[in-house]
Amino acid sequence: MFLRNTFSKRIFELRTERKLKQEELGNIAGIKGKSISMMEKGKRAASIEVMCALADYFDVSLDYLAGRSDNREINK
Repeated sequence: MFLRNTFSKRIFELRTERKLKQEELGNIAGIKGKSISMMEKGKRAASIEVMCALADYFDVSLDYLAGRSDNREINK
């Protein structure tokens, strides 16, 4: 449950930092805004495809999104 809560918080933080609406982020990730809302509330898990799309858009690592690291940078 810890990872899902961390993921939820990080998606919310990243979205609000960019001043995006849930619907806008949903369009970027190829899903509905309601799905973003449910992810931010911890009521829905993201597929690996959605997680990759979000990580790519926000230019953060998957480990950061999932709560496995506090480092936003991608190891290249």
